[in-house]
Amino acid sequence: MKKIVHIISGLNDGGAEAVLYRLCSSDKAAQHHVISLMNEGKYGPLLREAGVDVFCLNMPRGQVTVGGLWQLWRLLRQVRPQVVQTWMYHADLIGGVIARLAGVKRVLWGIHHTTLDAEKSRRSTIWVARLCARVSFWVPSTIVCCAQKALEVHRELGYAAEKLWVIPNGYDLIRFRVDEDARVRLRTEWNIGNCWLVGMVGRFDPLKDHENLLNALAIIKSNGVDFCCVLAGRGLDQNNVQLMAWLAEHNLTSEVKLLGQRTDIPDVMNALDVHVLSSSSEAFPNVVAEAMACGTQAVVTDVGDAAVIVGETGWVVPPKDPEALADALLQVHAAMRDMAAWQARCTAARQRVETHFSLERMIESYHLAWKDQAAE
Repeated sequence: MKKIVHIISGLNDGGAEAVLYRLCSSDKAAQHHVISLMNEGKYGPLLREAGVDVFCLNMPRGQVTVGGLWQLWRLLRQVRPQVVQTWMYHADLIGGVIARLAGVKRVLWGIHHTTLDAEKSRRSTIWVARLCARVSFWVPSTIVCCAQKALEVHRELGYAAEKLWVIPNGYDLIRFRVDEDARVRLRTEWNIGNCWLVGMVGRFDPLKDHENLLNALAIIKSNGVDFCCVLAGRGLDQNNVQLMAWLAEHNLTSEVKLLGQRTDIPDVMNALDVHVLSSSSEAFPNVVAEAMACGTQAVVTDVGDAAVIVGETGWVVPPKDPEALADALLQVHAAMRDMAAWQARCTAARQRVETHFSLERMIESYHLAWKDQAAE
């Protein structure tokens, strides 16, 4: 059985970390080991429960230590993997170089960003990404991008174009499925009954642009449309001073419920009538496909591969345009009046994820990437 070592910057809650967990816990055709440059975060214990060996170098965020690099080299020499798969810029650079020095011949990088905004991305992240572009011609054998948009952006950034390869994220379609009982249970818990329910799952972050969503909701409210909205994710609670100020400014405190970080995301997706992605930047937004897998319609900003995910089943609007976002949501509200057509559209959303973004398809794609390298 082939040994794969995955090197990732950290294992906290995030899109790339979730994909790594799904890949390692579901793929039984390879022996997976995970090395975190920092701590075990959220996914370390979950990976161990799934039978995956997890090692943590405990390097401080944004810092590289000699001891950490030495420990990484020793782990790679000890495990002796056939393939090293790295995840995100810092791990690409550090893990890739150390893997080569440890004698690993097949190193694959993983890119899970699209745009690098100087105002919203860390300077160190931008610097590391540019350095990765320079060394991409000799460190990795293949560079796996989670989205076509990510491939295009990094090709323009100077990454070795012939090594770039897209593997879309895949989803557990047993966990993310249509569940009417979950829908009823959460709506009862939230005391919203049959109210039109809009929602967004995603941590509070400038790139998620929750302000864009709240501006759109204010427009909808001014049009006299009744609705409720739930926001789920890290930082989306009443301790968030900025968010509470926005809600007060737009007079939305009665309509918007702040759920904070949740572990029952499939249930939340089922409770919604429409899931919104209001982001100003994404690569391959997991929450869009997760909502669609639950038969929930999606309205997305045209960032990363969001439009590719929804295809013809949802609504796509420009980023940072609350008027366009509000108009799309009002179109959703109107479309729900024709229940037969609405149900057909929801079914089509689920079918699109089944066809293009299943977990099995993602695992097969990674194995193909690893197999190609083994044939060199």
